Amino acid sequence: MEPAIRLNDITHAYLGEQAAYLALEKVNLSVMPGEFVSLVGPSGCGKTTLLSIVAGLLVPSRGEAGVLGRPVTGPSPGVGYMLQSDYLFPWRTILDNALLGLELTGRLDEAGREKTRALLADMGLGGKENALPSELSGGMRQRVALVRTLATDPALLLLDEPFSALDYQIKLQLEDLVSETLRRRGTTALLVTHDLSEAIAVSDRVVLLDRNPGRVRRIFEIPASIRQTPPLYARDLPEFAGLFHQVWKEMEQAGQEN
Repeated sequence: MEPAIRLNDITHAYLGEQAAYLALEKVNLSVMPGEFVSLVGPSGCGKTTLLSIVAGLLVPSRGEAGVLGRPVTGPSPGVGYMLQSDYLFPWRTILDNALLGLELTGRLDEAGREKTRALLADMGLGGKENALPSELSGGMRQRVALVRTLATDPALLLLDEPFSALDYQIKLQLEDLVSETLRRRGTTALLVTHDLSEAIAVSDRVVLLDRNPGRVRRIFEIPASIRQTPPLYARDLPEFAGLFHQVWKEMEQAGQEN
């Protein structure tokens, strides 16, 4: 089976006026279709840089990136990108914001409109279609952003700390909702997060990056017992705490060595 994401020897340097900064060095990673993988590591390890390369927003200095069986040459309609900010237009209704991706890709028709309405209902936003973003809570706005992304049927979803600005209770609720929705749809996901418990709770694998420069230090396979339990309740499993401390200790060592 062809990987949904294939990274071969990805190296990237940022060039400043007086010096170059090596952000990533020889990163190799494959993510299979339907898999949920999280990237974690010390600040400055290149997590967001790597996500931008997968999204086609950044060309690596060296190496090759492939997504959905094709080389990455730029943004792809098969790839959705969800950020920390919801980026909803304040003058558009919730439904119109959710339809934006379909509009921009020229695929908005009545079937797409009805599918988007159904997605809003699935996310607990039924009856809010004509509301404005200012009338919703932060968690509800993020759900609208998720619907906007899912409405285009992406085979791959990239998530750059989409829950980090939310209250803890809302964050946990959205983790459950997003995890269950993506698994049900068979969507491949790559998440960047600073929250180790979040990474373990939602993922099939957790990839720990070194910093200065960013390299794959270790990949943690998440046990089936955690993967098959909703994220909120997975945190209560005895094996969860043991794995959390294992990842934490490895990341602490990574920070001390660089």
